[in-house]
Formats: sequence, structure tokens, C-alpha cells
Amino acid sequence: MRTAEIKRTSTETDISIKLNIDGKGEYSVNTGCEFFDHMLSLFAKHGNFDLEVFCNGDIGVDAHHTVEDVAMCLGQAFLDAAGEKAGINRYGDIILPMDESLIMCAVDFGGRSFLGYDVEIRTGKCGTFDTELCEEFMQAFVRYSKINLHIRKITGTNAHHIIEGCFKALSRTLRKALTVDETLGGALPTTKGVF
Repeated sequence: MRTAEIKRTSTETDISIKLNIDGKGEYSVNTGCEFFDHMLSLFAKHGNFDLEVFCNGDIGVDAHHTVEDVAMCLGQAFLDAAGEKAGINRYGDIILPMDESLIMCAVDFGGRSFLGYDVEIRTGKCGTFDTELCEEFMQAFVRYSKINLHIRKITGTNAHHIIEGCFKALSRTLRKALTVDETLGGALPTTKGVF
């Protein structure tokens, strides 16, 4: 089983995460930000990851530190759980519809951090959630998971649908990239012999 546990405490957040990449999509999420909880729950379900997330953050300020720090820890959990990455597909992609929105997402789990983010959201808030935090999440996740991620809004107007589409698309592409291809016989999917 490819699993990881991460704990991180700072003056802004106290976080614990448990991840099983080869799970059944079971989740328990409590970050103090209901919209973010919704995004992480559907992320786990659509990726078929077992995920537990607890964060006690300075929500009284805003959700920025909570979202960024959880993304850092979740990215580290994926990196740790993937281990040597033996036999994984490495790449994943999807064009995902979410009502009127359409999100393109592609990932390379090859050890080099890069985020290509082109997701225009016309409103600044989705409920009490700052919509700019979607990009903050993706940036922190990419840095700590060491993935190459491109995510783009092809179309869409509703902020909730766009952000939800981004989280669903990310989880589905990660699921594809981290699936073990038995035809590789446990070999790393690179000519370099190492990531």
C-alpha cells in the first residue's frame, strides 16, 4: 500500500494528513473552511484516494494560510506515498466538464515542479472562499509534490463550478499518473534511470 502521514505545526496552522493512494475514495476532512472541505472531499472521491485531513488554522484572518499549508502537506504526502515511483504511468490528463465549465488538466509526476495555471475566475469570492486561493493551492501542491501541472479553463462562468472542476481534474489526472502499469515490470518510466 502506498501511504503517507504528514504532520506540520506552525504559528498559523496545525495540520495532520493521512493518505492512501491505493484507496477506495474514503475521506474525513475538517479544515475549518467548508468550501475547502468540499473541494478536498471530492478530490479524494474522484481520485479514489483515502484521505484524512485535519487543520486548525487562523481562519479568523482568512483561509489563505490554511489552504496553502494544507496544499503543501498534501503535496508532500503524495510525494512520500509514491515512493520510488516504480512502474507508474507518470503522465495523466483529462478534459473535464463541470456543468457550463470545461477544465483541461495534464500532469507529469516526474520530479520537476512547474505550474502552468490559466484559470480566469471573474468573481473574487465563492461564498466566503477567496477564489484566488485555487491558484495558491495548486502552486503549493506542485512545489511539494514535485509535479509538472498544467491546468486551464477552456470555458466557464460560475466560480464554484470552475474551482470544483479544477480539483476534480487534478485528482483524476493524478490517479492516472500514479496508476501502476504492469507492462513496465516495475521499471521507472524514464530513460535517465532516475527521477
